[in-house]
Amino acid sequence: MPVPQNFKAPARISAKEKALTQIQRWIVDGTLQPGEKLLEAELSESLGVSRTPIREAFQLLEVQGLVATYPGKETKVTGVEKGDILKLYSTLAALHASAAEVAAELISPQQIQRLIDLNAEFAHAVSSDQPYLAMETDEEFHKVIVELSNNPYTATFSDSLQVHIRRFKYVFLQQPIDSTQASVDEHVAIIAAFQNRDAAAAHEAMKKNLIRPMRELEHLIDTFN
Repeated sequence: MPVPQNFKAPARISAKEKALTQIQRWIVDGTLQPGEKLLEAELSESLGVSRTPIREAFQLLEVQGLVATYPGKETKVTGVEKGDILKLYSTLAALHASAAEVAAELISPQQIQRLIDLNAEFAHAVSSDQPYLAMETDEEFHKVIVELSNNPYTATFSDSLQVHIRRFKYVFLQQPIDSTQASVDEHVAIIAAFQNRDAAAAHEAMKKNLIRPMRELEHLIDTFN
């Protein structure tokens, strides 16, 4: 199991959080491949923690659906199934569309400006061919809106779904980007709905912003088969 030696570990967190955060990141970005066996001893040494936090991290990662543990045998990274794309994106679209609808009635001018600034950063990342920065900025744009809806359940489920969607995105963003500008324009439509306090328009614009990339990613994976 190859484990990078030059990674930057998060500071001032518990051993369990350190293990969870780093192993999750390696699974999401493909450092740890689907089907790969995870070795407690190797991860313990690489992360500088005891085996107990590694085991605790495995338990949480299993709840998230990122690993599968077979008692007394082994722990492996779960696979990424094409059929999951529709389930993940459609569920996230419903959650975020609902969040946008609520946020449209609560958002302040300062918060709208924050979204404008984030979309400008996103557009710059797209135009300067920085796909991973674009992905992170896009996620931050959506996270702000989810937080504005003031619903901890939406936030929790959204975070869980984003972890799995991010695994697909890492595959997607390794390919030439030919439609990401559409996301910039869709963000503009979402912001306009907020400026107009139009909850229905915010709902529809947000839903479109997530369903379109779902279809594109589904088509992209079809080309691999």
